[in-house]
Amino acid sequence: QPGSYTTKLFEAGQDKILKKVAEEAGEVLLAAKGGKREEIVYEVADLLFHTLMVLGYHDLSLHEVYEELGKRYGKSGLRQPPEGRP
Repeated sequence: QPGSYTTKLFEAGQDKILKKVAEEAGEVLLAAKGGKREEIVYEVADLLFHTLMVLGYHDLSLHEVYEELGKRYGKSGLRQPPEGRP
């Protein structure tokens, strides 16, 4: 839609989109530290929106991300904690 935030951000280019992703990631961190559920949800929604814009900018689909996550299923790569420790 001409004049929309999304259109303006796409027109501003990749660097502007990536700057927003970094900014929103920081806001997620602050919201999480604050522990207020509503703020966390709000900021994660902003981060997800801008992350989706990165995918769109590169003509990638969310389905491709889901496929990548599927490849990782059951492959955490994490070591198990020693017995008796969480």
